[in-house]
Amino acid sequence: MNQIEIPLMLEKFDKNSGDVAILKEALNCRDTAEQLIAEERYMDAMERTVAALKILRDFPDFYNVEFRAVLVALLFDLSEIHFALKNYKQSEKELEILFKVLDNLVKTDEQRFGKYHILAMELSTRILRSRKKAMDLLVKQQINAGLLYEKVNAGVVAATDKLVDSLRNVGQLLASTGDLKAALKFYAEAIKYSKKRTGRVTRKEIRMTIEMAEIMMRVRTMRPRARRLLNAILPHAIAQETIELERDILALIEVMDADIEHENTWKAFIHKISNVAKSKFKKGETKNETIDDSRQS
Repeated sequence: MNQIEIPLMLEKFDKNSGDVAILKEALNCRDTAEQLIAEERYMDAMERTVAALKILRDFPDFYNVEFRAVLVALLFDLSEIHFALKNYKQSEKELEILFKVLDNLVKTDEQRFGKYHILAMELSTRILRSRKKAMDLLVKQQINAGLLYEKVNAGVVAATDKLVDSLRNVGQLLASTGDLKAALKFYAEAIKYSKKRTGRVTRKEIRMTIEMAEIMMRVRTMRPRARRLLNAILPHAIAQETIELERDILALIEVMDADIEHENTWKAFIHKISNVAKSKFKKGETKNETIDDSRQS
């Protein structure tokens, strides 16, 4: 994935303005996220993007066009990151907020912001296609898993690894379609068979456990369990001396600590942004109606 670039007009602000400092701090987090995305470190990129959004909440004027331009860029990033992680439901949620902010910006300056509305529509289409593709693949993978179960039960040792991979694939596909509880059951089965085969915790079991915890995080009531799972697997990741696994675990814990989506401050922030968009729309409609009336008279 590539980040969108929205040229900003920061020269409108005083150089020593605290408003500029907030925007620049958020953009610095975004620059770091860009580097992490290039390395396909999506968990870390998500944590940096969430941090940028939290910084942006301190901006005093939600009507400001440059503030909303930065917000649009960050919402694009977050939606794309969740798309890359195959969390299509969350990606769609961020798109809903994005459209509310973007629709208003397009009315304000279509030449500057019109193309970003098209990009948002393209992302929406990609999500729908990927969700449909996941549903089609799910049927095939479930049939494949059933056949492999029979081979494993018949004592075919070589089939165990294939069964583990198949169960994991089914879990990933179920999660991408939004059936999280069923997805967790398949992940639990995959981890069980994998541990049974190796007799110890390997990098593969750690990676699957991290993926399982990421799915649990999507259900608020399961977040404490996800945290316990990550804390339990962290020593194994450290023992494996695999920095990538350790980083992903710590990034997920940090995202849970932020819990931005369920914060009252975040909800109030989104509510204000939505109200700003609605009020702008109403002003625009009233203005257009007045012009039309004057033309008719």
